[in-house]
Amino acid sequence: MKTIKLDEKGRPGQCSKCEGVMVFQGLGQYKCEVCGFVEHDDYGKVRNYIEEHPGANVTMISDATGVSRRSINNMVKENRFEITKDSRTFLLCEMCGVNIRSGRVCPNCEAAYHKSYEEEIRRLNVIGGYVKADRSEDSSGSKRFKREIF
Repeated sequence: MKTIKLDEKGRPGQCSKCEGVMVFQGLGQYKCEVCGFVEHDDYGKVRNYIEEHPGANVTMISDATGVSRRSINNMVKENRFEITKDSRTFLLCEMCGVNIRSGRVCPNCEAAYHKSYEEEIRRLNVIGGYVKADRSEDSSGSKRFKREIF
């Protein structure tokens, strides 16, 4: 049996049976366009294992699928998976430290970040690196915007 050739992101590029091109089918599944053989990337392996073994922890998933624990933890931080409600493990919000089940920040911190970002944009009123100048009636086209260095 040939080994599966994976790229740097854990995705199969060539079929391990006939070396045909693997076509992405969705949800971590790839199908050979020549022979129809199906392979899964790291996400697909983890997803399939979790569906068959709900409540499995990262170590169990890693041992069964061959996907590193670091990769699985990154998938949770990317919101691809969520820690179950009955789990004793959790993640911490990177901004306030509250317990979260997936991602990097809690919903409150995410909302506060976006709100402050939007307020800053409105405050600066930036358009393509230029700041709007006074929009008086006598302003001509060339004087509507002035260059400011931040």
